[in-house]
Amino acid sequence: MAKKRSNKSKSKSPSSGKEQSPVPFSPTMQGPMKPQPPIRPSPAVPLGPGGKPQLSKEQEEKLKQIKSKIEKFKKKALEKFDKYIIGVSLAPPPKPKEGEKIDKDKFWVMNLVDDSDSKKMSKSELKQKLLAIMDNIAKEIDENLIPEIVLLSELWQSCYDGKYELLQTLALSAPVHDTGMMQAIKIAEIHKSMVLKKFEKYIVSYVLAGSLVQGRATKTSDIDVWIVIDDTDVKKMTRAELKDKLRAIIIGMGIEAGEMTGIKNKLNIQVYILTDFWDSLKEANPIIFTLLRDGVPFYDRGMFMPWKQLLRMGKIKPSAEAIDMFMNSGDQMLKRVQLKLNDIGMEDVYYALLTPSQAALMLYGVPPPAPRETPEIMRDILVKKEKLIEDKYVKILENVIGVRKDIEHGTKKKVAGKEVDQLLADAQNYLKRIKKLFSQIEKTKEEESMVQVYDSVVTMIRDVLRLEGIEKVGDVEIVKVFEDEMISSGKIPAKYLRILNELLKAKKDYDEKKLTKQEVETVKKNSREFMKFLVEYMQRKRGRELEKTKIRVKHGNKYGEVILLGDDAFIIHDVDHEEKDISKAKIQKDGSLGTVKSSSLEELEKALAKVEIPPKVFIKQPIFDDLKNIFGKDVEVLVNY
Repeated sequence: MAKKRSNKSKSKSPSSGKEQSPVPFSPTMQGPMKPQPPIRPSPAVPLGPGGKPQLSKEQEEKLKQIKSKIEKFKKKALEKFDKYIIGVSLAPPPKPKEGEKIDKDKFWVMNLVDDSDSKKMSKSELKQKLLAIMDNIAKEIDENLIPEIVLLSELWQSCYDGKYELLQTLALSAPVHDTGMMQAIKIAEIHKSMVLKKFEKYIVSYVLAGSLVQGRATKTSDIDVWIVIDDTDVKKMTRAELKDKLRAIIIGMGIEAGEMTGIKNKLNIQVYILTDFWDSLKEANPIIFTLLRDGVPFYDRGMFMPWKQLLRMGKIKPSAEAIDMFMNSGDQMLKRVQLKLNDIGMEDVYYALLTPSQAALMLYGVPPPAPRETPEIMRDILVKKEKLIEDKYVKILENVIGVRKDIEHGTKKKVAGKEVDQLLADAQNYLKRIKKLFSQIEKTKEEESMVQVYDSVVTMIRDVLRLEGIEKVGDVEIVKVFEDEMISSGKIPAKYLRILNELLKAKKDYDEKKLTKQEVETVKKNSREFMKFLVEYMQRKRGRELEKTKIRVKHGNKYGEVILLGDDAFIIHDVDHEEKDISKAKIQKDGSLGTVKSSSLEELEKALAKVEIPPKVFIKQPIFDDLKNIFGKDVEVLVNY
């Protein structure tokens, strides 16, 4: 029997922490009822090491010894009553009466029976008849096997009456057959014990609901539980904050209970605060009505059962506003359906086709066009020019764009379901073809990149040879000249000749349409290394050549430079000064310098960058006179600086 709390017991507000008497609300009154003592839950399910529920040592040992006997009993019982037995389990022994001893050789097997279809006899008659048949089956197997019958209606009635001993016994038993109800009771009891231990003073009701109590459950059904929390004394946080905070903790406990019992991803927890629950009840929320009608309280502080009885008596009725709202909801829902259908045609399918189409054009190398231009550009480039896709797919895109335009401009008021089906079917075919188009464009781009790599490498080789003084080389002989002038002389390592030959072979395969993706990737990788080396070689070579264009001078304690670049001479007055003073002058035909004008380091760098191959420099007599004018009469020209 569940214990009752005395009227003097106090509870703390979850927000204030102050001692207060719990004052439940009555659904049929405007104000609070007189203080009622809430019912305490039955003792928590015992947990073993690590917090996991476990059988007693006696149960475990007995289960090993009598396992085969229980299996025989289960098999015969199911052969006889398979349709009705929803659970068979080894139960703990009953509590002995005063002065009585329990026979340790005996073992109790509890049979949970669904009696919802029983119409021809009373519950007690049904139970006696079943027990007599089960007794005979048990005696054939072992005289010490004692069957017990628990009717589902009997179990639920004990919960309605606030008596949870039978529920606890089932939760502590070791199931050998279960259609889903035994595991539901076990995990719900474990979770309920955890929740009450943490929040007992604020839990109004813990209710099992859903298909399990409606007789529609299967082994894969969720275990639906509803928890109502008293929020009538919240002061330090909003009710929404209280709900979110407690809900997160309670759902976390549900996950933990699943880990403990091995019943994972089954517990579906709904948390209500009392004020929201009451509002839903007044608004005739069908979900709340169903919960009150079918739900079974595994714990109730004196709220749920009065509401349930009032509903049965027809005392809880929807308001006129709720009835009107439900009446109008049909038309509203149909309008929403039509809006969704229009939205599918106007937005979802439209963007599902347009965005990948623009992506395909971007992959090809075309900037993303405007939506209305996309089909025509695809037709011109991908259909007519490249012949990569068939025109019928472009027509699908045109049709989708047209539907969206008609809906947007109001010339088309609604999209029928049949039309949506056709749009979706066409869209799926279109996207399937677009994926193939992507592969085609990627292959084309890979081959084109092969040509670009080839052209880049050959161009850079020509630049290197020009730096060496070889101005003109034909395509056929370029490899031979490169080998003779650069490889054989040791200026460039021999491995780059092998890379060049691989590149030439890949170019040949491309021309013959035999180029593989693997070849492309290998050649591109090696060619990047080759080009990097050639760039560095030319930079070093140009640096050495540029040195030959400089006239270095000393004037006083300073050092200066004159860099001769084509028609221009750049003058650095002090090379060691951080902020260099740079001037510029034109080189005249007689070799002298023209008017010296102020310049900058930026202008010098731009001039150096433009010089591909440094020009040959000839110094004539007039320039020496100019050096005296620029740097002073004591100027000295440095050699081998």
